[in-house]
Amino acid sequence: MSLETDLLLDRRRLKRRLVFWRVFSVLAVVAAVLVGLNGAGITPSGPHIVRVSISGLITEDRTLTESIEKLADDREVKAVILAINSPGGSVAGGETIHDAIAQVAAEKPIVVTMGSLAASAGYMIAMPAQRIFARDATLTGSIGVLLESGEVSGLLEKLGIGATVIRSGPLKDEPSLVRPLSPQGREVLQSLVNDMYDQFVAMVAAGRHMDEAKVRALADGRAYTGKQALGLGLVDAIGGEREAKAWLESAKGIPAHLPIEDLSQAGFASRVLSGSLGTMIQGFWKTLISQSVSLDGAWAVWQRSGR
Repeated sequence: MSLETDLLLDRRRLKRRLVFWRVFSVLAVVAAVLVGLNGAGITPSGPHIVRVSISGLITEDRTLTESIEKLADDREVKAVILAINSPGGSVAGGETIHDAIAQVAAEKPIVVTMGSLAASAGYMIAMPAQRIFARDATLTGSIGVLLESGEVSGLLEKLGIGATVIRSGPLKDEPSLVRPLSPQGREVLQSLVNDMYDQFVAMVAAGRHMDEAKVRALADGRAYTGKQALGLGLVDAIGGEREAKAWLESAKGIPAHLPIEDLSQAGFASRVLSGSLGTMIQGFWKTLISQSVSLDGAWAVWQRSGR
């Protein structure tokens, strides 16, 4: 065996040992930091306010719902700020979050702050709160329910394509993608929408302490600005989180200086590693093992077009 070969093998052995101790060192540092942060009070300890942020499309989310429900029994949580920025979503998803919020509201104060949009199911979930703040330009309301379905029978006919449907009953395939909606099917689907609409109206009437007839007069599906909604009784005041904290202090005796913790559905380590500390550790890791070859995973992320 040549000297060059011996040197190459020794170098590889040394490199493997070096990588091992570097990895061990990183893990030791991470463990020490996590323990130190935990002992330093990074995790919520003592009385605090929880911020529950609901943004984007609302769907059924069991993890989120269970996390909200647990707030009702947490003695350290003195109040909840529900921050909404959502165009709405599924009726069932909105109803599930609405009920979870109502469960917490029965035990402690909940105040809502609306962002640029809190419409339809995004408005529904605000109903159990004792106080609702909106911005002047917030779009809210849009009380109503819709059911949409496509139908391409005309296109199929032009293409010379036929569709055969075998069904157990006349309404089993209503609505259908390959044939127009029948009068009977339209009647049945309209009854479903009307029933869900009635449930929505009842939630608003109960939450806003309004007569159902007045709610129905406002619930034609249109959205209102925060300023308009204030005049109609759909929200209580104009403002944001600062005003919400002031209201909690003056009306509910919750000190405004209490720390605010965002509702987390992950453990302590996950929360820490997902923040700035995670970025620091990632950079430290890449520096330590820069001699090895690593490939970053592929990402599929929607980004707003700059055009």
